[in-house]
Amino acid sequence: MMRFHKFTIGHAWTSDFGSSDIEEEFNWLIRYSPLHTIPASGEQFPAMLLLTGDHDDRVVPLHSLKYIAELQYVRKNQPNQTNPLLIRVDTKSGHGAGKPTAKIIEELAEIYSFIAENLKIDWQE
Repeated sequence: MMRFHKFTIGHAWTSDFGSSDIEEEFNWLIRYSPLHTIPASGEQFPAMLLLTGDHDDRVVPLHSLKYIAELQYVRKNQPNQTNPLLIRVDTKSGHGAGKPTAKIIEELAEIYSFIAENLKIDWQE
């Protein structure tokens, strides 16, 4: 939340979220910024699969990549963190609209597989 307005169309959202360039708004943003509020200890995070597209110009992939990297770094030495913290980067795609059917099927298969694996759901014939 601290630098979203520095990339692509993010500047258009400062009226919704505020701008970290303004001290008062910085103080709001830092308190709920997902990147800056990752607890170093405590209960484990739930299984997490972040999704992004490498050509997304609305939600720049660097935000998701930085978040998952920080989350994995902070939580790596926590013995109770056994749930996976993963990211799926769709190549040659943007914010979602206009995806070919094959890409949609591939993405949904991976999402459902992730859910099934983490909920320990057995495949039924």
